[in-house]
Amino acid sequence: MSRRVVVTGMGAITPIGLSVEEFWKNVKAGEIGFGEITRFDASGYKAHLAAEVKGFVAKDYMDPKAARRMELFSQYAVAAASEAIADAGLDMEKEDPYRVGIAVGSGVGSMQAMEREYTKLVEKGPGRVNPIFVPLMISNMAAGNVSIQFGLKGKSINDVTACATGTNNIGEAFRSIQYGEADVMVTGGTEGAVCPMGIAGFNALTALSTEDDPKRCSLPFDKNRSGFVMGEGAGIAVLEELEHAKARGAKIYAEVVGYGCSSDAYHITSPQEDGAGAARAMTNAMEDAGVQPYEITCINAHGTATHHNDLFETRAIKLAFGDAAEKLKINSTKSMIGHLLGAAGAVEFITCVKEIGDGYIHRTVGYETPDEEIDLNYCREAYEEEVPFVLSNSLGFGGHNTSILVKKYRG
Repeated sequence: MSRRVVVTGMGAITPIGLSVEEFWKNVKAGEIGFGEITRFDASGYKAHLAAEVKGFVAKDYMDPKAARRMELFSQYAVAAASEAIADAGLDMEKEDPYRVGIAVGSGVGSMQAMEREYTKLVEKGPGRVNPIFVPLMISNMAAGNVSIQFGLKGKSINDVTACATGTNNIGEAFRSIQYGEADVMVTGGTEGAVCPMGIAGFNALTALSTEDDPKRCSLPFDKNRSGFVMGEGAGIAVLEELEHAKARGAKIYAEVVGYGCSSDAYHITSPQEDGAGAARAMTNAMEDAGVQPYEITCINAHGTATHHNDLFETRAIKLAFGDAAEKLKINSTKSMIGHLLGAAGAVEFITCVKEIGDGYIHRTVGYETPDEEIDLNYCREAYEEEVPFVLSNSLGFGGHNTSILVKKYRG
């Protein structure tokens, strides 16, 4: 029999808060994190807005020397992990470090390091490239740095599945504990890609919104949606085997009960048009948990505000839930913080846990105008009610579909 897995700690660095408490307070208030790009001069780009993290100072969370040897995505991960581990009350001096693992992913690593060092290469020659360019850049260094900073010596992985990265890492951490590879996993996703290559690349795909009004730039499921807004940050959770958590008197926020994945095998950027792939991920998560569609209260959707995603995800939900889809409450956290790429699913997982704990389903901010085929309940308003289950979806370029199911802990 597989072991039960619970959430005992959380940490977040987001465009609307540098802690879980601040982030969640602003989610409930419907605050948005969108504004003019300040990291570089974006006047010549089609997209001028992003959801940047404001006020983050790395040395507030780690040794300044260590911070200088990390790129932004790694700094965000270490900062969020610091909060999550403290929140969980995890004392590594009392733990077997080989039973505490890491599953922290980043979708792209450091584009900034690539930009910076390539410029040096072209302008000054190969001898001027930073000796630690590669370990600064590569995406697994978020997991590596979290491991080093906190002395975690167990299983250490970095699933990279584009915009499904955060959810995949949490799902794989869940599996690792279920099947006895670890007792505790520090897990989630991180990203810091608000930079010229990041914005230019997604602009070229016509995936980004070119709307200049911060209140109308990210409109998941709305008829007037025009693309996603680039966000950044990190979400980290501490997952723990139930008996291990109880033995050390840890507080338990929620239980992770289902994890499902699939691949569209269809197109490098577009989801499968009938939603069959994403539907299978949701169905797999529900079957993994032994839960029926009618038992699910709400879905934290991938909800990017691109034309294809929101339409095809709606089709997927209808396919997976059948008649039960009409009763679902579906929201998108990206309506407030934009798309955090590899960190998106992790921050949204934290949102799901908080919704369960508070009995509060947040609204999809900015949603006003229904689209013809996108006709489910996308939470124009917030709901205060008991939330026994939340399903969180993440879909990534390449056809990656991932769903994770979180349950109210009842002992």
